[in-house]
Amino acid sequence: MGRSGVCTAIKARFGVNKKQADVPDLLQIEGGLNSGVSRKVSQQTGVPEAQVYGVGSFFDLLTDTDKKVRVCTGLSCRMAGADQVLQAMVDAGLPAMGCSCLAACDRPPAVLRDRDVLPAVSVEDVVRADGDWTRLLPEIVSSGNLGHVGPEVDDPDTMAINLLGQADWSGKAFAKAAKMRPEEIIEKIEMSGLQGRGGAGFSASFKWNAVCSEKETTRYVVLNGDESEPGTFKDREILMRRPDLVVEGLAIAAYKIGARDVYLYLRGEFAFPKAVMTKAIAEFESHNIFPDIRFHMHSGQGAYICGEETALLEALEGKRGMPRLRPPYPTEYGLWGKPTLIHNVETIACVPSIISRGGDWFRNLGRTEAGSKVYCISGHVKRPGVYELPLGVTLDELVEEAGGYIGTPKAFSPGGASSGFLPAKYRDQPLDFKTMDGLGSLLGSAGVVVLNDTVDIKWSVSQQLRFFHDESCGQCAPCRIGTRYLHEALENRICNREQGHNPHLQHAADVAWQMNEGSICGLGQIASLPLTSAQKFFPEEFDE
Repeated sequence: MGRSGVCTAIKARFGVNKKQADVPDLLQIEGGLNSGVSRKVSQQTGVPEAQVYGVGSFFDLLTDTDKKVRVCTGLSCRMAGADQVLQAMVDAGLPAMGCSCLAACDRPPAVLRDRDVLPAVSVEDVVRADGDWTRLLPEIVSSGNLGHVGPEVDDPDTMAINLLGQADWSGKAFAKAAKMRPEEIIEKIEMSGLQGRGGAGFSASFKWNAVCSEKETTRYVVLNGDESEPGTFKDREILMRRPDLVVEGLAIAAYKIGARDVYLYLRGEFAFPKAVMTKAIAEFESHNIFPDIRFHMHSGQGAYICGEETALLEALEGKRGMPRLRPPYPTEYGLWGKPTLIHNVETIACVPSIISRGGDWFRNLGRTEAGSKVYCISGHVKRPGVYELPLGVTLDELVEEAGGYIGTPKAFSPGGASSGFLPAKYRDQPLDFKTMDGLGSLLGSAGVVVLNDTVDIKWSVSQQLRFFHDESCGQCAPCRIGTRYLHEALENRICNREQGHNPHLQHAADVAWQMNEGSICGLGQIASLPLTSAQKFFPEEFDE
């Protein structure tokens, strides 16, 4: 019996309670993890009360529900004054606390009010609220009121997908795919060279083929819309501006692998994108474009770790979002133990254009690797925002699109917190998967954060280490202990509690190796990169 066979046998022995999937939503409806709620939800679902409590206590948006206002403490927001905004709220008596990145890095500091993201909140806005959190800035994040978005593409023959343009509800790509043999669809995806746009850059066609090779005929497609990487906010704009591409891409994928059910997992702070996607699905369904496909919408409850695909599956099943041991992989044992195809928002949004225009067309869009890429850029640039450009442009070229640098560039993160820090001397290198990997970094989700020479590198590293410590699910010891060790070691250095020789920082490489080799998922494997990359490229800052 193979790995997936063993897992299937275990499921058959203990059964699958699909009502458990309702636990997070029911807890949200009840206002979070308050007194008596666990028992009520347990009675509604048949899930043991202790297990319900365990789920609720795992997710940020289901705990501390008395804190109606949360201020983003991501690097871009803190560089823009988030600490001062949070302190002003506390001083004014507002029910406020800090939180992880809200995917609004292009107009910092961002604030979450209930489930609405408010951009560019200032201390003056807090003063005007006069202690009433409901009066805090009426503007909420919607398409067009955040940072700059690259120009729309009007020429249908241009070398871009127009991932940031206006919706087109034609359904022509799916209609074309429906007339093709499944193997013809996969040939186009293979020819395109499409890599995952959510982080790892994994081959899309490999995933499709892996799911199709399974004997199990019940299969699922899952959209990973849990965009939580600090510095990343591209999926937010794609969901709001091109929901048609997302829905159509999901439908084509479902048709290819023989799935009838598609699950969309959007982060809980994406209230507006969720509304847009719900409307888009209804629009397609009203035209009976995908009659045999059922779409299911699910909101996350605030956990960065659920961006990891197996943790996301656990959350979809109504459990704590803790990564699974692999193998087996989701393509053989995914949602409810069935073969599952999981893709990031940008990845799936590329599919309709590949079907319509061909794999060669998409491959030739890129400069150094296949396709166009939606880059996010924030920090010390004049027009933070999202820009669709050929994959492989340099940082200088991207910043030129963003209006230029503010001050003298010192460092940048090419792929959000997970990618560490590179010195500005590499700003002429292609922002692609292979080049960034060769520099010891990651392109990841292409959440580029630029730091000028006014920023203390040690302070910046500390912010990223604190983030990973806060967001570690705690399942495995290397990550749970290692993230805390590294953050505390650097904080001791910054606060001058350890002068001169710092044995804890000297051991950082050893701790990083243990985390990389012993952690279950990618969080623990890359959590040390902000520190180790900064020590490599900015050693003088750690000798002060």
